[in-house]
Amino acid sequence: AMVVEVQKLRDNLFMLTGGGGNTAVFVQTNGVTVVDTKNPGWGAPILEKIKELSPKPVTTIINTHTHGDHVSGNVEFPATVDVIAQENTKTNMEKMPIFKDNNGAGMAKRTFKDTLTLGKGADQIDVHYFGRGHTSGDAWVVFKAHRIAHAGDIFAGKRVPLVDAAN
Repeated sequence: AMVVEVQKLRDNLFMLTGGGGNTAVFVQTNGVTVVDTKNPGWGAPILEKIKELSPKPVTTIINTHTHGDHVSGNVEFPATVDVIAQENTKTNMEKMPIFKDNNGAGMAKRTFKDTLTLGKGADQIDVHYFGRGHTSGDAWVVFKAHRIAHAGDIFAGKRVPLVDAAN
């Protein structure tokens, strides 16, 4: 069974575990931002779980890097969702069969090189690229008001990053 567990970090910030990389859910004034969407087939369970947390629509996905356990659920999200990734990650995603097989659904639409700021005040998210680490496009996603960062697999544990030389 595909079980998505919820860990509440703040009133409007949650971590969803199970099915691959951890997913962040940030409930903002006008919608929900999701960071990373797990393995293939996990998009729908993530969306169902988000409905329990907020009635607001998912407006944005930020992918921390290209690996399948962080981006594959993208294909199950509505086409209206803005998908953001570091420019190297988008290049890597374009080579992945899951996006080709789904006619580009879930592919990054917006990229950044070094830094990107979304929203302001309590809704602000800062996204940073500090150079290659786990992959060529690792994004650090900072929920500024909460002083919490989602680092994908560049910080998968209390150790040095596992380097994926192929990416």
